[in-house]
Amino acid sequence: MKRILLLLIMMSFCINAQTQRFIYELQFKMDSTQSRYEKINYVLDVNPKDVKFYEYNYLRSDSINKTTGRYDHQYGGWFPSLKRERNSNKNQNYELIGHDMFSFPSEDKISWNLTNETKKFGENTLQKATANFGGRSWVAWFNKEVNISEGPYKFRGLPGLIFRLEDSGSNFIFTLIKNNNLKETYDTVGFVETYYGTKPLEVSEKVRNRKKMDFYNDPLQDMRKDFKENMQGEMFVMGTKITKAEQFNELTKKLQEMLRKSNNPIERDKAMKYE
Repeated sequence: MKRILLLLIMMSFCINAQTQRFIYELQFKMDSTQSRYEKINYVLDVNPKDVKFYEYNYLRSDSINKTTGRYDHQYGGWFPSLKRERNSNKNQNYELIGHDMFSFPSEDKISWNLTNETKKFGENTLQKATANFGGRSWVAWFNKEVNISEGPYKFRGLPGLIFRLEDSGSNFIFTLIKNNNLKETYDTVGFVETYYGTKPLEVSEKVRNRKKMDFYNDPLQDMRKDFKENMQGEMFVMGTKITKAEQFNELTKKLQEMLRKSNNPIERDKAMKYE
């Protein structure tokens, strides 16, 4: 299987002006103290002019939305979607905070230490590289036979495609599982560059952090407002039937506890300081 994967990559790489799509499986711990892993597949689209990184589930929802002509399937992810120009370290981050989408720039240059250590990945020979990024130590295994200097999330700049990436605490493990070639660049405007067809609010990273703290302080603000304006009928929040406004206080505390426990971002040095 892994031998076929490399052959497909090499064949598709020989075709110019097309998109190389790489699918990575991410195993990650929402809470660094837990032993259980969550699993999500991510897409890395290496286009002729730019590179995009986003959840694979977005493609499923986008396909349905394009078929129906409606934006009924909600997007939202554990990590920001990313877009950058080819051969650039400047990322545009797209992140959902509450019910609002925000966009902010970041420059993320990673200084790699290449080693002579190699290992087999199926029939492929991978070379080891290490780096410190985002408050974590990382080990990447790349294939220099695939002349694409990209990898999952913001990890790029090696002399070959990253096949596997893991931090020293094994909180995040990316593994390349699939590759295919697209005849043309896939239009992601419905779920990366916009949210339900609405452009995100462009902010600085400082403002983004403030918005995240605002959401933490009152994560049910919108629902609380809707409840006050529509006192008739039923409202269910986190599986709880709301019949009086005071219930929001207890639910807010539970949600804040969940946010604190899942405060294990891939860039640990940017973790929110929730009180």
